[in-house]
Amino acid sequence: MASILGISLLALVLPGPGVAFVPIGGGTSTHVSITGSALLQKVTETCRAVAEAAGHEFSPTGPSPEELVQACLGPTATGDVSGAKFQSALHEIYTQNGLVDRDFVNSAPHHFNSEAFLEGRGLIMEGMVAIKANIREENFKAARETLGRVLHTLQDFYSHSNWVELGYSEPYINLIRPDLPIENLADVNTATCSNCASGTCSNQILQSIMQKKKLTSGYMGIFSSSKPEGKCSHGGAADLTSTTVPRGGIHKDERNPHNAAFHDAAVSLATEASLQLLEDIRLATGDRDFLRMMGIARSSVVAFVIDTTGSMRDDIEEARSVVYEIINSKKGTQDEPSEYILVPFNDPHFGPMIRTTDPERMKTEISKLRANGGGDEPEMCLSGLQLALTGAPSSSHIYVFTDAIAKDIALKDTIIALIRSTKSTVSFFMTAAKRRRRRSVRAASFGDYKDLAVASGGQAIQVSKAELPQATDVILDTSTSALVTVFQQVRSTGSEETFSFILDESLKNITIYITGASIAFTLTNPNGLQQKFDEPRGRLGTIQTVGNLRRFRLRSNHQPGTWQLYTRTSQPYTVIVTGQSTITFIYDFVENFTGPHPGYAVLSGRPQAGQPATLMLSVLGRKGPSSVTVTDVGLLIPSSRDGVSNSTMTDMGNGDILVTVDKVPEGEFVVALTGTNQMSKNEFQRQSTTKMSISKLNIQAIVDSSVEPGKPFNVPFSVMTRGGGGSHLLSARNDRNYKMTFPERINLSTGKYTKATLTITPPANTESGTDVTLTIDVKTSSGVDSNYIVLRLSVVTKITDFVQPQCEVVNVFADDCPEDQSQCGHFQWELSANLTDGNGTGIERISLRQGAGILSHSSLTAPNIEAHYNASCCSQIVEFVAVDKVGNVGKCYHSIEDSDASPAVTLSLPLWLCLLVSIFVARP
Repeated sequence: MASILGISLLALVLPGPGVAFVPIGGGTSTHVSITGSALLQKVTETCRAVAEAAGHEFSPTGPSPEELVQACLGPTATGDVSGAKFQSALHEIYTQNGLVDRDFVNSAPHHFNSEAFLEGRGLIMEGMVAIKANIREENFKAARETLGRVLHTLQDFYSHSNWVELGYSEPYINLIRPDLPIENLADVNTATCSNCASGTCSNQILQSIMQKKKLTSGYMGIFSSSKPEGKCSHGGAADLTSTTVPRGGIHKDERNPHNAAFHDAAVSLATEASLQLLEDIRLATGDRDFLRMMGIARSSVVAFVIDTTGSMRDDIEEARSVVYEIINSKKGTQDEPSEYILVPFNDPHFGPMIRTTDPERMKTEISKLRANGGGDEPEMCLSGLQLALTGAPSSSHIYVFTDAIAKDIALKDTIIALIRSTKSTVSFFMTAAKRRRRRSVRAASFGDYKDLAVASGGQAIQVSKAELPQATDVILDTSTSALVTVFQQVRSTGSEETFSFILDESLKNITIYITGASIAFTLTNPNGLQQKFDEPRGRLGTIQTVGNLRRFRLRSNHQPGTWQLYTRTSQPYTVIVTGQSTITFIYDFVENFTGPHPGYAVLSGRPQAGQPATLMLSVLGRKGPSSVTVTDVGLLIPSSRDGVSNSTMTDMGNGDILVTVDKVPEGEFVVALTGTNQMSKNEFQRQSTTKMSISKLNIQAIVDSSVEPGKPFNVPFSVMTRGGGGSHLLSARNDRNYKMTFPERINLSTGKYTKATLTITPPANTESGTDVTLTIDVKTSSGVDSNYIVLRLSVVTKITDFVQPQCEVVNVFADDCPEDQSQCGHFQWELSANLTDGNGTGIERISLRQGAGILSHSSLTAPNIEAHYNASCCSQIVEFVAVDKVGNVGKCYHSIEDSDASPAVTLSLPLWLCLLVSIFVARP
């Protein structure tokens, strides 16, 4: 199948026939729409099951991501709920799905081309193992990326093989069941296709293949026209084998008159197969973690990086107090954090990273922190921050507490790369320790923290230890749901200036942060009302001054329209305006790629200098994209008085926009957006938080599989420059401190890619499901220009246990159930079953999936587990699942409504041999 970047309706750009597996061409069915349809259906099913289990109604008010998330979160979602995290998760999956066509364009197994069925199934199985292991370790981003690639390969089977032509109306379940064989394959010497001179024959499959139900797929030749004698071709202009007899092709990527029925069937089966794979993952991981993988969570993640050296006693106490206040004040509300992260650091140690969804555990962990050691040395602050950036979800808010400069300042470029890659915001709370001497460590200073805060759109707050409790109100402001940035400006020198920005009626809890020393300001609303910096309580709001921070919280009844902020100072300063709103946007810088199935790929690093920048952007509103209209998107330099750069926009529909900026700013820029709220007809504006800049360097890399513990893994990559050639500096770091080897210099020629290889070796005892974030940086010898790429690797232990847990129903007693259902509530029925995992890894979890009764079981450590189910005769169906320790799923199903069994039935009776088909045992 062809690729598409994570924009679900990119295929609507150009006119043309209906297309299912091609990215650009005019159809409404694409890889992304197939994937999106399956994901939304499975998420909806899961949300409904979670809601029913919790005893509340699941009734979305509409089909948009925002409305689905609102309904899924249930009664706690009483405030503003943003669908941004869910939409971002979908886009990550779509993006990786599309990249299979760029990164593995000539790989037959990735597309089930050239009869590579065993190898293709192997990729699917390896991916499913990695996904389940990643979710188990809460590495959801790695799981999403692998899921996108696996779904592409699975979907390609139905378009590229003859499964549809053979008349099968159900997906080939064996592709996701390693315990079932892939059989009846046409061997390399068996002819499979007749000649089709026109290339548009309705069915080229030989009758002998049809009669014997032999499985085959088309051969694809991108660089060669050769193929085994008598074999089918993939077909199409990019397939050089399509002109070799037998000519033509059997792919069903496009819907044309000669293959319309086959094409439609392939789309249907690809969608159903995707649902089966998603259901297997859902059952293996559980509803809660499946939804977390999909980015459906109440609110933001709260992440703390805390210096624990001796002088930090007061700071640790304040961080502890803030965590307790967040937990106690936001519990049960939409603003309750969905996850807590804590990373302590000292000297020379840092970590471990502690992640939990349990607020009580977070209280316990932060209460364990003690200030000790450290002396007057700088600390490992950036190492701790690196752990938080790689462990927290994208677009997280991370808060750093320290009173010392960074000893590990060499990590600064890596931290900036991770900030830009994750779009996370980092705020520093910096207090001065009187007893510490600041030593020169590669010219490190508190200014480095300010640079990182500015790059991320966060705050760099310098206060005394006594003032710290007042400054931490910023954490309470930002650890909330649906947080958006309306406006931001950075000035490196003092100035007298008036800023204008738009506040719309959807915004709540609007806060203006002005960070800098000796600054005077006046805020004016659209009606001309004013409030000055020396009025703590005025007509527009309240002003809190602490250290170098002024926090201006506007009144809840703010006037929508254009506001003005006049500033006067001789010192550097920043201005940031934030609020809560469901109107927001997500974006990625992208580059197009060519090939048989062209598309767009997300840039991991900085956009290239000397050419237009392209963005894929999605806008979200309270009732979905139809509730907002975008009028302008551009790039803005927050440190400059220049306006927003001009751009051209192509509306893809459904809130998705392709944006091209011909003249990219030279300095650091953000994405600025204005539009109209269709519900109120008022104008709004939003900005991205993360600063980006251009580079003449470009890095590309491909990760094609998971990494085995204890074994070296090669990561090939390529570097190109549009600037001067010659020797360039290369560095690489990973967040697990795994051993790596790579060239420290690389010679580049202008306009040509130079290949290199990095080798990483995880320890043999690495836990399966661990993810590794790898950052590769390239710099010019002078250090003037640089670029980076961020890769995520999954460490997965090879497994040999593919046997699903087995279920044997040994006894059913339903004799008391009356035929008159109006009386069913007064009677009970029971079922007993034995569950085993054979010679596998052992059953880890047993859970009820259908039925309103009570399920209990004996110890999971026993080789034979006894399960017992008791329910009202009104609830006549039971289904429970058993999951083993590597994610294999078995099901046990029984219905007393369909059963003619006697009160006590065991599998020793012939009747139960017949009923086995309907009772179990690992139904797909």
